[in-house]
Amino acid sequence: MTTGLIALVVVLVVGWWWMNRPARGVEQLAAETLETWKKQEKGRLIVDVREAHEFRSGHVPGAVNVPLSRLSRELHRIPKDREVALICRSGHRSVQAARILKKAGYTRLWNVRGGMIAWNRRPHSKRSR
Repeated sequence: MTTGLIALVVVLVVGWWWMNRPARGVEQLAAETLETWKKQEKGRLIVDVREAHEFRSGHVPGAVNVPLSRLSRELHRIPKDREVALICRSGHRSVQAARILKKAGYTRLWNVRGGMIAWNRRPHSKRSR
C-alpha cells in the first residue's frame, strides 16, 4: 500500500510539472516589467486568457481578453506578426495558451510569470482595472 501511494504521489507531481512546464521558445516576463515591456516596442499585445468574468473583475490596462477555453477558435484576434504577452490568474493557463499558439505558428510569445496574482502584488501596484 505504501509503495502504491508513493508511486501515485510521484505520478501526480510529474504530471503537474509536465502540464505546467514553460513552453519551449516562450520567454518568461516578470509582472513588474510588463508595462515597460509593452511600451518598449510599438505593437506589442497583452492577451489575458482568463474567462470573461475574471477579466471583468480586473485586468492589466490595455489587455485584450481571449479566454483559453475559446483560444483555438479565436486565433484570428491575435496577429502572428506581433509580440504577445500572455497572462492569466497565476501563470498556468497562460503556459497552456502559449503551447496552443506555438503549435499554431506564433513565434514571438511571452508568459507573464505569476499572472494577475503577481501583477496585483507588484510594488506600488496601481491594481488592475
